Amino acid sequence: MRLFLVIDADDTLWENNIYFERAFEEFAAFLDHSRMGPREVRAVLDEIEAANNRIHGYGSLNFGRNLRQCYQRLAEREVRKEDLGTVMGFAARILECPMEAIEGVPETLEYLAGRHDLTLFTKGHPEEQRLKIDRSGLGRFFAHTAIVKEKDAAAYRALARERGLDPGRSWMIGNSPKSDINPALEAGWNAVFVPHAHTWNLERQEIDPRPGRLLVVERFQNLTRHF
Repeated sequence: MRLFLVIDADDTLWENNIYFERAFEEFAAFLDHSRMGPREVRAVLDEIEAANNRIHGYGSLNFGRNLRQCYQRLAEREVRKEDLGTVMGFAARILECPMEAIEGVPETLEYLAGRHDLTLFTKGHPEEQRLKIDRSGLGRFFAHTAIVKEKDAAAYRALARERGLDPGRSWMIGNSPKSDINPALEAGWNAVFVPHAHTWNLERQEIDPRPGRLLVVERFQNLTRHF
Protein backbone atom coordinates (compact mmCIF):
# COMPACT_ATOMS: atom_id res chain seq x y z
CA MET A 1 0.00 0.00 0.00
CA ARG A 2 1.33 3.43 -0.95
CA LEU A 3 1.83 5.50 2.21
CA PHE A 4 2.39 9.17 2.96
CA LEU A 5 5.90 9.55 4.36
CA VAL A 6 6.57 13.01 5.78
CA ILE A 7 10.24 13.50 6.55
CA ASP A 8 12.13 16.02 8.67
CA ALA A 9 15.25 17.70 7.27
CA ASP A 10 17.79 18.99 9.82
CA ASP A 11 19.59 16.17 11.64
CA THR A 12 17.39 13.62 9.92
CA LEU A 13 18.60 14.01 6.32
CA TRP A 14 21.73 16.08 6.90
CA GLU A 15 23.94 17.25 9.74
CA ASN A 16 22.85 20.54 11.21
CA ASN A 17 23.13 20.98 14.97
CA ILE A 18 26.83 20.09 15.06
CA TYR A 19 27.53 23.39 13.29
CA PHE A 20 25.48 25.35 15.82
CA GLU A 21 27.34 23.61 18.65
CA ARG A 22 30.69 24.50 17.10
CA ALA A 23 29.56 28.13 16.87
CA PHE A 24 28.56 27.99 20.54
CA GLU A 25 31.98 26.61 21.49
CA GLU A 26 33.60 29.58 19.72
CA PHE A 27 31.21 31.91 21.51
CA ALA A 28 31.93 30.44 24.95
CA ALA A 29 35.68 30.73 24.35
CA PHE A 30 35.31 34.36 23.23
CA LEU A 31 33.09 35.20 26.23
CA ASP A 32 35.72 33.62 28.52
CA HIS A 33 33.58 34.03 31.61
CA SER A 34 35.53 33.94 34.88
CA ARG A 35 32.93 32.00 36.89
CA MET A 36 30.70 30.22 34.37
CA GLY A 37 31.79 27.24 32.32
CA PRO A 38 30.33 26.28 28.93
CA ARG A 39 27.52 24.28 30.56
CA GLU A 40 26.35 27.24 32.64
CA VAL A 41 26.63 29.59 29.65
CA ARG A 42 24.68 27.09 27.56
CA ALA A 43 21.88 27.08 30.14
CA VAL A 44 21.55 30.86 29.85
CA LEU A 45 21.53 30.65 26.05
CA ASP A 46 18.88 27.90 26.18
CA GLU A 47 16.69 30.19 28.26
CA ILE A 48 17.12 33.03 25.77
CA GLU A 49 16.45 30.76 22.81
CA ALA A 50 13.33 29.21 24.36
CA ALA A 51 11.86 32.71 24.77
CA ASN A 52 12.97 34.17 21.44
CA ASN A 53 12.18 31.20 19.20
CA ARG A 54 8.47 31.62 19.83
CA ILE A 55 8.74 35.16 18.46
CA HIS A 56 11.50 35.08 15.86
CA GLY A 57 11.68 31.41 14.87
CA TYR A 58 14.78 29.40 14.08
CA GLY A 59 17.86 29.45 11.84
CA SER A 60 21.36 30.88 11.93
CA LEU A 61 20.24 34.53 11.79
CA ASN A 62 18.09 34.14 14.87
CA PHE A 63 20.80 32.07 16.54
CA GLY A 64 23.15 35.01 16.03
CA ARG A 65 20.61 37.31 17.66
CA ASN A 66 20.40 34.94 20.62
CA LEU A 67 24.19 34.80 20.96
CA ARG A 68 24.34 38.58 20.92
CA GLN A 69 21.73 38.83 23.67
CA CYS A 70 23.56 36.20 25.70
CA TYR A 71 26.83 38.12 25.32
CA GLN A 72 25.19 41.37 26.38
CA ARG A 73 23.85 39.64 29.49
CA LEU A 74 27.01 37.79 30.53
CA ALA A 75 29.99 39.81 29.29
CA GLU A 76 32.34 40.88 32.08
CA ARG A 77 33.89 43.60 29.97
CA GLU A 78 32.61 46.62 28.07
CA VAL A 79 30.26 45.52 25.29
CA ARG A 80 31.76 46.98 22.14
CA LYS A 81 30.17 47.10 18.71
CA GLU A 82 33.04 45.12 17.19
CA ASP A 83 32.63 42.41 19.83
CA LEU A 84 28.95 42.05 18.96
CA GLY A 85 29.98 41.74 15.32
CA THR A 86 32.36 38.94 16.25
CA VAL A 87 29.61 37.15 18.16
CA MET A 88 27.16 37.45 15.26
CA GLY A 89 29.88 36.17 12.95
CA PHE A 90 30.03 32.84 14.79
CA ALA A 91 26.43 32.22 13.70
CA ALA A 92 26.79 33.71 10.22
CA ARG A 93 29.51 31.19 9.34
CA ILE A 94 27.07 28.32 9.86
CA LEU A 95 25.66 28.99 6.39
CA GLU A 96 29.14 28.44 4.93
CA CYS A 97 29.39 24.93 6.38
CA PRO A 98 29.20 22.05 3.89
CA MET A 99 25.97 20.13 3.45
CA GLU A 100 26.74 16.70 4.85
CA ALA A 101 24.06 14.10 4.13
CA ILE A 102 23.73 11.53 6.89
CA GLU A 103 25.01 8.10 5.90
CA GLY A 104 22.59 6.15 3.72
CA VAL A 105 20.10 8.99 3.25
CA PRO A 106 20.29 9.52 -0.55
CA GLU A 107 20.00 5.81 -1.35
CA THR A 108 17.17 5.34 1.14
CA LEU A 109 15.23 8.31 -0.21
CA GLU A 110 15.58 6.99 -3.76
CA TYR A 111 14.17 3.64 -2.63
CA LEU A 112 11.28 5.18 -0.68
CA ALA A 113 10.36 7.67 -3.42
CA GLY A 114 9.68 4.80 -5.79
CA ARG A 115 7.22 3.23 -3.39
CA HIS A 116 5.52 6.00 -1.44
CA ASP A 117 4.46 9.67 -1.49
CA LEU A 118 7.26 11.73 0.12
CA THR A 119 6.86 15.19 1.69
CA LEU A 120 9.72 17.18 3.21
CA PHE A 121 8.45 18.93 6.35
CA THR A 122 10.82 21.32 8.10
CA LYS A 123 10.74 24.39 10.30
CA GLY A 124 12.96 27.44 10.29
CA HIS A 125 13.68 30.51 8.23
CA PRO A 126 12.10 29.76 4.81
CA GLU A 127 14.92 31.21 2.71
CA GLU A 128 17.61 29.47 4.74
CA GLN A 129 15.80 26.13 4.66
CA ARG A 130 15.25 26.35 0.89
CA LEU A 131 18.95 27.11 0.44
CA LYS A 132 19.87 24.00 2.43
CA ILE A 133 17.43 21.85 0.45
CA ASP A 134 18.88 23.13 -2.84
CA ARG A 135 22.47 22.63 -1.69
CA SER A 136 21.76 19.13 -0.41
CA GLY A 137 20.49 17.90 -3.78
CA LEU A 138 17.86 15.83 -1.96
CA GLY A 139 14.82 17.87 -2.93
CA ARG A 140 14.33 15.82 -6.09
CA PHE A 141 13.05 12.88 -4.06
CA PHE A 142 10.09 14.80 -2.63
CA ALA A 143 6.75 15.45 -4.27
CA HIS A 144 6.12 18.36 -1.90
CA THR A 145 8.04 20.57 0.53
CA ALA A 146 6.51 22.47 3.46
CA ILE A 147 8.42 24.96 5.62
CA VAL A 148 6.67 26.22 8.73
CA LYS A 149 7.52 28.42 11.70
CA GLU A 150 6.70 25.71 14.24
CA LYS A 151 5.96 21.99 13.94
CA ASP A 152 3.20 21.42 16.46
CA ALA A 153 0.05 19.29 16.29
CA ALA A 154 -1.85 22.13 14.59
CA ALA A 155 0.80 22.27 11.84
CA TYR A 156 0.44 18.53 11.23
CA ARG A 157 -3.34 18.78 11.01
CA ALA A 158 -3.01 21.71 8.60
CA LEU A 159 -0.56 19.80 6.40
CA ALA A 160 -2.93 16.81 6.30
CA ARG A 161 -5.79 19.06 5.17
CA GLU A 162 -3.72 20.88 2.56
CA ARG A 163 -2.22 17.71 1.09
CA GLY A 164 -5.24 15.47 1.54
CA LEU A 165 -3.28 13.06 3.73
CA ASP A 166 -5.00 10.23 5.55
CA PRO A 167 -3.54 10.37 9.10
CA GLY A 168 -3.86 6.60 9.44
CA ARG A 169 -1.61 6.13 6.37
CA SER A 170 0.74 8.99 7.24
CA TRP A 171 4.10 8.59 8.96
CA MET A 172 6.26 11.40 10.31
CA ILE A 173 9.94 10.48 10.24
CA GLY A 174 12.45 12.50 12.24
CA ASN A 175 14.96 12.87 15.06
CA SER A 176 13.15 15.35 17.29
CA PRO A 177 10.67 14.13 19.91
CA LYS A 178 9.43 17.71 20.38
CA SER A 179 8.85 18.65 16.73
CA ASP A 180 8.62 15.36 14.83
CA ILE A 181 7.29 12.59 17.05
CA ASN A 182 5.04 13.90 19.81
CA PRO A 183 3.03 16.42 17.74
CA ALA A 184 2.55 13.94 14.90
CA LEU A 185 1.22 11.31 17.29
CA GLU A 186 -0.98 13.94 18.94
CA ALA A 187 -2.44 14.78 15.51
CA GLY A 188 -3.34 11.13 14.99
CA TRP A 189 -0.46 10.24 12.68
CA ASN A 190 2.05 7.43 12.96
CA ALA A 191 5.71 8.26 13.60
CA VAL A 192 9.21 6.90 13.14
CA PHE A 193 11.86 8.09 15.59
CA VAL A 194 15.38 8.18 14.14
CA PRO A 195 17.64 9.17 17.08
CA HIS A 196 20.55 11.50 16.43
CA ALA A 197 23.40 11.83 18.90
CA HIS A 198 23.54 15.61 18.49
CA THR A 199 19.86 16.53 18.53
CA TRP A 200 19.45 20.08 19.84
CA ASN A 201 18.79 20.12 23.58
CA LEU A 202 15.56 22.13 23.18
CA GLU A 203 14.18 19.46 20.82
CA ARG A 204 14.56 16.65 23.37
CA GLN A 205 11.46 15.37 25.18
CA GLU A 206 10.10 12.18 26.57
CA ILE A 207 8.08 10.51 23.83
CA ASP A 208 4.41 10.60 24.78
CA PRO A 209 2.61 7.36 23.85
CA ARG A 210 -0.45 7.95 21.68
CA PRO A 211 -2.89 5.76 19.75
CA GLY A 212 -0.82 6.09 16.57
CA ARG A 213 1.89 3.57 15.80
CA LEU A 214 5.46 4.41 16.80
CA LEU A 215 8.55 2.84 15.29
CA VAL A 216 12.13 3.43 16.42
CA VAL A 217 14.95 2.76 13.95
CA GLU A 218 18.63 3.04 14.71
CA ARG A 219 19.57 4.56 11.34
CA PHE A 220 17.71 6.26 8.51
CA GLN A 221 18.62 3.51 6.07
CA ASN A 222 16.75 1.00 8.24
CA LEU A 223 13.51 2.53 6.95
CA THR A 224 13.76 0.20 3.96
CA ARG A 225 12.96 -2.70 6.29
CA HIS A 226 9.58 -1.18 7.17
CA PHE A 227 8.47 0.76 4.09
